[in-house]
Amino acid sequence: MDIELVMPVLGVEIEEGQMRAWQKSEGDSVIQGEVIAVISTPKLDMDLESPATGVLKTIIVDEDEIAAVGAVLAIIEADEDDATD
Repeated sequence: MDIELVMPVLGVEIEEGQMRAWQKSEGDSVIQGEVIAVISTPKLDMDLESPATGVLKTIIVDEDEIAAVGAVLAIIEADEDDATD
C-alpha cells in the first residue's frame, strides 16, 4: 500500500517549507518514526519522520525545492503488516 509523505504544518503563518536534505534515497528501506528528511523554514529546521515501515518508493520534491504545506513530498510503499495496523 502506498502512503504519501506530506509537508507538515510548520506554524500558523507558514505556508511552505524547503526540502533541505533527504536522509534516504529512492529504493531505501525506511522504518516508521525514522528521520528520512530535513525541511526548513526561515525560522526553523525540522526532522521529518517516516509515517510507515517500508520502502521509499518515489521522491517527488528534490533537495532545495520549495513545497506548500500539505504537498506530497514522497511516496512510501508500506510493508503489508504495517499498512494493516
